[in-house]
Amino acid sequence: MKLSRHSDYALRAMIQLATSGDELVSIRHIAQTYGISHNHLMKIAQGLGRAGFIEPVRGRHGGLRLARPASEISLGALVRHTEGEDSLVDCTGCLIAPACGLPDVLAEAMQAFLAVLDGYRLSDIANRSHMLRALFDIPTSAGPSQNAADPVQCPAD
Repeated sequence: MKLSRHSDYALRAMIQLATSGDELVSIRHIAQTYGISHNHLMKIAQGLGRAGFIEPVRGRHGGLRLARPASEISLGALVRHTEGEDSLVDCTGCLIAPACGLPDVLAEAMQAFLAVLDGYRLSDIANRSHMLRALFDIPTSAGPSQNAADPVQCPAD
């Protein structure tokens, strides 16, 4: 299974917000960090806000932050939100659908995939906060290590 860009960007934003703690992070900053579309990220943030994953704060000094601790946010719940729970293959109209066992196998595989993600929390993947804070240009005791305008390179790109 391959996650959509929508899920990829949502997970990246959530990791950055988990690393930032209670500090507000602007959509513009997240978009610049990853070199992704501000408008696309705004739509993702709206959906994450409606689903209760993030808390948007409006205004001049507004931004985003997690709506609850990263240790309470399941990766499975995030992926279910961004990907939906549709089957991997649409067998509607397929000639062999009534006799084919593939949909059942794929449904079982999807359940197993989501069960693994359910076993992890956002805090589990944002556990190297000192390294992530440096990459996101969030001040630490040692100071920032990268210009916020420089995109962070991820293997998923």
